[in-house]
Amino acid sequence: MKKLFFLGLFFGVFITPSWTYAQENQELEVEQSSEVFLEEYSDTFQENFFEGLKQMGIRNYDRAITYFLECKRLQPQNTVVSFELAKFHLYDKQFIVAQDYAIEALNGEPENYWYAETLVDVVDAKKTVIDEVKGELPWSNVVLRGNLAEIYFLNEDYLTAKSMLKGVKTSKKQEYLEGKINDSIAKQQKKIVPVVKTETKVPSEDSNTVAAYRAKIEVMLTSAPDSDELLATTEEAMESFPSQPYFYYANGAALNKALRHKDAIDILETALDYLIDDTQLENAIYKELANAYTATNNTSKANMYLSKIK
Repeated sequence: MKKLFFLGLFFGVFITPSWTYAQENQELEVEQSSEVFLEEYSDTFQENFFEGLKQMGIRNYDRAITYFLECKRLQPQNTVVSFELAKFHLYDKQFIVAQDYAIEALNGEPENYWYAETLVDVVDAKKTVIDEVKGELPWSNVVLRGNLAEIYFLNEDYLTAKSMLKGVKTSKKQEYLEGKINDSIAKQQKKIVPVVKTETKVPSEDSNTVAAYRAKIEVMLTSAPDSDELLATTEEAMESFPSQPYFYYANGAALNKALRHKDAIDILETALDYLIDDTQLENAIYKELANAYTATNNTSKANMYLSKIK
């Protein structure tokens, strides 16, 4: 048996968030520490854990999962292992399994910010809502609810962020967060322009073709129309032609215009899934993804997509 104190992990397992609001926009910043305290574990556990980290570091995720599953067998209640397995299964798009592990980790340590963030990522990837799993969580934990509110605030999902604090006896920090959420909701509402309904025209036979939709959307994108109209048109185009990557790109651009950056990221990544040999469109998608990630304060992802532009 060995004691391992403050093992520096390549990717970071336990990390501690801290809040700072800078200058006029008072943006949230999160400081991360890459240290973790493992307590006493068997040599077999340590060997599997280290090997799992090693495989993760070289992006050999299948082998990494195998090692962490062995750690799970040896230490079934270990929240660090549950957390890592949740992340791996999220990468592999096995969302149901990822959600189970994320919930398990949070039940073990309800006040861990990064466990909560992983659960939110899984829920978003499943295109569901956090309310669907709150019955499986220690929902009365004030710190957990505050962490979820902060995460949704950073994701610019202000209404969900506000709902996380409903009925909670908040601390000074959470009261300040609630004020920021309310301010953001107010600013967002001011930017919503009422849609002026015009007379509906009967479309011609050619008005619902791929080319017709694309021509119409291209004009709307360049002339910066009402975002609601652009969203409605691009959604209609996607429904009519679900395998056309341009319509997903245009919908992502419309979502960015509507300040729904998290939704934009999901749609734009879907556009890449459908894309085949179109460098110009690929570059446009990368640019919109960079804009969306910049708006959500994820500069590393923004720079990654900017670097992909040919």
